[in-house]
Amino acid sequence: MDADERDLLEQTLRKTMAGASGAALDASLASLGWPEMLAEESATAVPLVFRLLGETGAHASVLNDVVLQEAEGPVGRTLPLPYTGGIWVEWVRDGGADERPLDPALPLRRVAAGGSVPLAWGRRALGWWLLGTGRAMLGLARRHVLDRHQFGRPLASFQALRHRLAETYVALEGAEAALTAAEDDTGALLAKAAAGRAALTAARHCQQVLGGIGFTAEHELHRHVERALVLDGLLGSARDLTREAGALLLREGRAPRLVDL
Repeated sequence: MDADERDLLEQTLRKTMAGASGAALDASLASLGWPEMLAEESATAVPLVFRLLGETGAHASVLNDVVLQEAEGPVGRTLPLPYTGGIWVEWVRDGGADERPLDPALPLRRVAAGGSVPLAWGRRALGWWLLGTGRAMLGLARRHVLDRHQFGRPLASFQALRHRLAETYVALEGAEAALTAAEDDTGALLAKAAAGRAALTAARHCQQVLGGIGFTAEHELHRHVERALVLDGLLGSARDLTREAGALLLREGRAPRLVDL
């Protein structure tokens, strides 16, 4: 897929996600050739689809397909996925779910513990989703400080707010670099941890930048915050994965080389 084809695909996906979510988006992605893209162009399709899910706030059950593809199983099914705290969940494809404690939009339900499943591809995919969610929050906060004034000055001129936005931007850029470099299980683990931490950093700082308006149900920010909290816990939270990485380093006695400079 060349650059022009990728740009056209991104425009099509963004437009599709702006008008559909859940089961409707699953059907639209299938009509656009998602199974074929996953099988033949996964290095391009996965980062693009999942980042746009984060940026647009839409959701689809495509994480099931990514994990099933790595497990060399037929796509289109569901399977139990580990969640932080030692529980297991299922991403329901028909849009129904029994429990939605954090993000009412996501069709997740608690299920009995599943067997061992490969997690590297799923962690990378979730990392891109978290990155897109973080960038969406940063975009909302940036527009707010450019549009609003306080004490006769634009909010963007206040150094404290600029520092929060700068810290968020650096965290997101670092997460993207980790996701781009991730090629094995350890790289995927660290990339998912970095993306989760960056998304939570974005949620914290952007909430502070937006102030009271960011707490209202009418503002878009709270939906991205909820999404970041839920996705961070899926397939291992940033805190859990950081501990796992530390245990790995202690066990092997060395730090693996992730990027050749």
